[in-house]
Amino acid sequence: MYVRDAKNRDEAWLLDRIEEFGLSDVGFRSRDFVVAVDESSDERAGFGRLRVHGADDEVCELADVGVPRTWRGQGVGAHVVERLVEHAGDASHDRLYAVTDEAGYLTQFGFEVREPEQLPAPLAARDRASGEVPAALAIEAFEMPPRLREAFKTARPRATETDETASSSDVSPEEFGIDPDEATYKYDTGD
Repeated sequence: MYVRDAKNRDEAWLLDRIEEFGLSDVGFRSRDFVVAVDESSDERAGFGRLRVHGADDEVCELADVGVPRTWRGQGVGAHVVERLVEHAGDASHDRLYAVTDEAGYLTQFGFEVREPEQLPAPLAARDRASGEVPAALAIEAFEMPPRLREAFKTARPRATETDETASSSDVSPEEFGIDPDEATYKYDTGD
């Protein structure tokens, strides 16, 4: 498992996930995203991006972080956040902001919950959905919890309840509404 900068070939996957998670695709550019990828299957496991605000790009925001259900709880989102924090630092930002309904998740990395009036102007003026709270991180204060670093090393997709039902090989013809005594099959030879 690794996290890399998104490529053009990731666009369709990213747009599908953005829609699935109900995130904003305003100003979508795949090059703004990072993507977590399972190296054994080349399956994408998570994503996120930075948004830069202000005339002089003075405000950097962690935005649109998502992990499909089958990959959750394995450090995928944590490593996406880590890569984005690194990118923000590389771009000479000393602080990273987030407006999220998952502030508790971000506090484990060093983000601190803020009051809306403590946000920089470009973020303070934005409408927030119910339940969203602002948070801020001093880049040098980022900390990856060791349990998430370890979990990421062995991350594998987990089967969902729907997957388990759909892949069951114990399904009888009767469960599909087929009467095996009356059915004819495409390659029935009559034997």
